[in-house]
Amino acid sequence: MIEDRDTSSRAPEEARAPEEARAPEEAWGAGRGYGPISPRHPLGGEMSDVARGIFSRLRLPRLLQRYAQVRVLAVFSLVNGFVSIGLMAALAAATKAPFVFPSLGPTAFLFFYTPRAASAAPRNTLIGHSIGIAAAYFSLLVTGLTDAGPATAASVTFPRALAAALSLGLTAGLMVLARAPHPPAGATTLIVSLGILDRPPMMLVLLGGVALLTMQAILINRLAGVDYPLWAPRQARGAEDAAPHVSAPPGRSAAIGAGEQP
Repeated sequence: MIEDRDTSSRAPEEARAPEEARAPEEAWGAGRGYGPISPRHPLGGEMSDVARGIFSRLRLPRLLQRYAQVRVLAVFSLVNGFVSIGLMAALAAATKAPFVFPSLGPTAFLFFYTPRAASAAPRNTLIGHSIGIAAAYFSLLVTGLTDAGPATAASVTFPRALAAALSLGLTAGLMVLARAPHPPAGATTLIVSLGILDRPPMMLVLLGGVALLTMQAILINRLAGVDYPLWAPRQARGAEDAAPHVSAPPGRSAAIGAGEQP
């Protein structure tokens, strides 16, 4: 009977052990700009936070009650993308300059889908696209294609293939070295290395377009109440950058994870 009593008293303690060893639940996104799918974030990004802030600022109570619905977010994304790129396209039409180009699309989506992610920060955006343009022009110089004109699918030569591969490789490596990763810059470097926009004045206009879109991102995200940086991405606090918790395997003591050898 004594043994039975001791066993029953140990059972709750053993049942609680895995719960105590389990790490506390992480706050959604933990300031990284992204997180798992959740009722408030049905897409996993921060678009619902941006939409909620804009609806609140514009005093749209009916939309504010439905800000996390996928249909509402789809319409918000449509309108936001139309306005953001539409303004750039209108400027391009008025000035006859290439203020709108394909890689602005994914940049705009990053700005409003994961605005607090490092890759969406103004620093990463401007430096990333600048690296992409410089790497592509260097590739054109190395391969002697600065005056070759744009390539088409039927006229991709070996020098053009080398220029494209070299430009993308240099862009990826230099963005890492500069600690300024921005994925859409990979499209920008190909636009230049494939000869679509290969003149230095055009490249300056490209950067101007990126800068104007970045200003839109600052304005819209700040208007929505999102803690969007003015330049560099936010630095993680110590607790946010802690090593992930690893639970002890079944049948082993949790003390092993604390340094005790199995």
